[in-house]
Amino acid sequence: MCGIVGYSGKRNAVSLIMDGLRCLEYRGYDSSGIAVCGGGQILIRRAEGKLVNLEARLGELGSGFTCGIGHTRWATHGLPEERNAHPHCAYDGSLAIVHNGIIENFREIREELQKEGIRFTSDTDTEALAHLIARERRFAGTLEDAFRSALSKAKGAYSVVMLSPEEPGVLYGGRCSAPLLLGIGDGECFLASDVSAFLESSRRVVYLNDGEIARVHEGEWRVSDMNAGSEVHKSEEFVSWDAGAARKNGYKHYMLKEIFEQPDVVANCLAGRIAEGPEGRKISLPELDALPVPRRLHIVACGTSYHAGLWAQQLLENIGGVAVDLTYASEFRYRDPILGPEEMTLVISQSGETADTLAAMRLASEKGCKVIGLCNVVGSSVAREADAVLYTQAGPEISVASTKAMCSQMLLLLLMAVYYGGRNGLGGRPGLLDEVLELPGVMRSVLPGLHERAGEIARSYSDASSFFFLGRGLSYALALEGALKLKEISYIHAEGYAFGEMKHGPIALIEPAFPSFVMAFDDELFPKVQSNIMEIRARRGKVIAIVQEREGEVPDLDADEMWPIPAGHPVCASFIALSAMQLFSYCMAVELGKDVDQPRNLAKSVTVE
Repeated sequence: MCGIVGYSGKRNAVSLIMDGLRCLEYRGYDSSGIAVCGGGQILIRRAEGKLVNLEARLGELGSGFTCGIGHTRWATHGLPEERNAHPHCAYDGSLAIVHNGIIENFREIREELQKEGIRFTSDTDTEALAHLIARERRFAGTLEDAFRSALSKAKGAYSVVMLSPEEPGVLYGGRCSAPLLLGIGDGECFLASDVSAFLESSRRVVYLNDGEIARVHEGEWRVSDMNAGSEVHKSEEFVSWDAGAARKNGYKHYMLKEIFEQPDVVANCLAGRIAEGPEGRKISLPELDALPVPRRLHIVACGTSYHAGLWAQQLLENIGGVAVDLTYASEFRYRDPILGPEEMTLVISQSGETADTLAAMRLASEKGCKVIGLCNVVGSSVAREADAVLYTQAGPEISVASTKAMCSQMLLLLLMAVYYGGRNGLGGRPGLLDEVLELPGVMRSVLPGLHERAGEIARSYSDASSFFFLGRGLSYALALEGALKLKEISYIHAEGYAFGEMKHGPIALIEPAFPSFVMAFDDELFPKVQSNIMEIRARRGKVIAIVQEREGEVPDLDADEMWPIPAGHPVCASFIALSAMQLFSYCMAVELGKDVDQPRNLAKSVTVE
């Protein structure tokens, strides 16, 4: 969602903040702005659109400012216009804030302040909070007291950073259900919504929890409780991945780079998790050893993470012996779920900050259900609040369209299935694990060819306005993800279906101009997929088929475009097919001239409901 960067130190704040905002572009945004203090006043520059528009307005600010705040906005309240861009200044010019999240009671605050004669110039909830802090300052003993008082009256999910000429060089930050963290350098501090904003300067991090306020001044910092005001002891943590991991490294787009990183992601995720024992290979997940095997596992996730959970559902049941329920996080808590004492909840989130997933997680905990978190970001809210956490170790994912996150989630869920199967006495699946260990090498060898074939097919079908993505069994979840990827970055209408459901209505849409992208794995459902394809062809529908080879041969399918992938276990084929669909969506977006890494209307991390 929105990106926040604040700096206090000795260096050029404008330059450092702009560098940080560029690192946060991947989160998605439609306007940006920066505020600095100097000469007893606040100077603000804002612009609609990309950061280049903001940069054009920064020239006259110069380089003499050593404290400031910056923001990239993803519109929620008010159109993406300059007047709604952050930072927002208080009515009396005494302070400025940037804000990520939603102030749910902003209308009540706004009406109250308007009755006092305070004039609003934007449509945002953020401006109401800026005015409220300034109003509270009239009655509070210190600026920090006013900040604390105003935040205690705001309801919703937010992270806020404030500066004021009253305390030159000082920044205040507060967090409530939206990410905010400190970066600690030599004589300087950063406040940001994402660690990537300051990785070039520091890897020393302090993570804020909900209900905490940070005060930073150059290299000094302290954290206090938002309500009580008492100091909270915090420990610094070290971020292991470096800024180079977040660069394109010669690739045209981050998305393409991250697709080609998937073999390394699989290798990293496997490292130390498959152990050799006297009875053969065994899955090592010590994070789960202290928890019992759940009788039922409730998987809760959103978007791509939901598709990873759906893909793993039958593996957890058939291999792991664990019954599984799967629910969108946005629906989970509104149906008042019944959670039994022998059940667990598994929440999946790349960022570990997804608002709906966090809300579902907290509800499960309130009901006494143990929670396992599966996420990528160390120190995220999911990681800190779960009873046990499994890290996917995928490294930074910059492209808004998620790729390697799903790959790593699928792999870790597969390992969970085999791990639970071992604890349930269902065997260790040695043949499957042998193939999984070879998967990184197989993926490296086929990715260049997949990219080339994806480009050929994209060029042939770039005039299509709609697609079906169809699969059965394991490939059903992949079909949903393939449709999502095509929609996200090419803006082509696409629908994912279980192949067997086609005849129950969707087949009415089949015509030559409505192609179908199908997956035909070498499993017990292959004959049924053959029949389903014939149903499409009988209605003159075009078919693109990802099909597994058999002993070096490509099985006969009545398809317009055959896209062979290597023979092997359908579980391992899923990873190859996933990459193929990601590359197809990527090549289609490039062919159509779309902004691949920052698709319209989308944000990387959805931190509001």
